[in-house]
Amino acid sequence: MCGRYASSRDSDDLIEEFEVVESRIAAPLAADYNVAPTKEVYAIVERPPSRESDEPAQRQLRVLTWGLVPSWAKDPSIGNRMINARMETVAEKPAYRKAFASRRALLPADGYFEWYPTSQTNAKGKPVKQPFFIRPKDGGVLAMAGLYEIWRDPTRDEDDPDRFRWTCTVLTTQAEDSLGHIHDRMPLMVEKDRWHEWLDPTHPGDTSLLVPAAPGRLEAYAVPTLVSNVRNNGPELVEPLALSDEEASP
Repeated sequence: MCGRYASSRDSDDLIEEFEVVESRIAAPLAADYNVAPTKEVYAIVERPPSRESDEPAQRQLRVLTWGLVPSWAKDPSIGNRMINARMETVAEKPAYRKAFASRRALLPADGYFEWYPTSQTNAKGKPVKQPFFIRPKDGGVLAMAGLYEIWRDPTRDEDDPDRFRWTCTVLTTQAEDSLGHIHDRMPLMVEKDRWHEWLDPTHPGDTSLLVPAAPGRLEAYAVPTLVSNVRNNGPELVEPLALSDEEASP
């Protein structure tokens, strides 16, 4: 799964990197080295034009809340449990299939965190979990495959600008071999030459556009356990941590 990630690039860099036509953010987000569910995150989407227009879909940068709330949900707190969608079932699951058909997104990240139990145990006899940061070896941005939904808050008036809640989820797949010993799932990546097809709301959802990162493209290294507390945030969370062979053994 993907339950935490880092996103430190500023909006201007993302606009350039993803060839965004329109920024729809009210205020830039601060660099976040400990992105957790329910936080606001950057997302790249392509929104369809009005019915009266024959213009193509427009690529936008938006701020969404991580944790997808289906349009039919009665309680938005359901989003707390819907931070990931499995590629294997995303086209069939009622919570995701409409978004997969026409509301797909790219969620930019520096990398993501996973934890695995070491051979050490705590006072209760349970394995101590060591966090790892997984990122592109070349330092590039991870374009994670995502879905988004727009939920209408029935408690708000029609003229309330906050009556619509934009939320998202990260798609995951089986981890490639070099990372599978840390966790059996990983976020799906969308290669740059497939960004438009993935985002295009007029193009049906197609899992063939989604691929796990090529073996060897990502690197994983141990980081301080500070990241386990969501209140901690800063570049020190992604600094490599030296481990002994015993500590590093999965």
